[in-house]
Amino acid sequence: MLRFGMAIAVLIIAADQATKLGAVAALWDPPRAVEVFGFFDLVPVENRGVSFGLLQGSGDLGRWLITALSLAVSIGLGIWLRRQTGRLPALGIALIIGGALGNVVDRVRQGWVIDFIDLHAGTWHWPAFNIADAAITIGVVILLVDGLLHPAKRPT
Repeated sequence: MLRFGMAIAVLIIAADQATKLGAVAALWDPPRAVEVFGFFDLVPVENRGVSFGLLQGSGDLGRWLITALSLAVSIGLGIWLRRQTGRLPALGIALIIGGALGNVVDRVRQGWVIDFIDLHAGTWHWPAFNIADAAITIGVVILLVDGLLHPAKRPT
């Protein structure tokens, strides 16, 4: 499962970086929003924090702490991935690793994460996100579903 998982993680990183490069080219200079559907826009957002824009004002120290934490979590998940025998949990772990490392690339390269997907209903907007964020979310959901469908056997 390690090869399978690492291939998925690399694909997520590549897809994430490619879509971010396209988003920067299309949305940042000059900054503009593009309506795709009535509920879906592409917008330029420089996320210097973490999920939902938390820790935005943490500066350079925050940037490197978030990067270090993301790398540590990815290493831990890699160890967990190596121990997997099932395809579904391996997929979930790989999506999380790929998403975390996709955002790490942004933080190291420019100090902030490129977010550009804006889903909304009327005036209510979900926080802008990217492919890496979506992969992390989907990976967590897969692990939760797998845990509910296949609970770990506990020694008696």
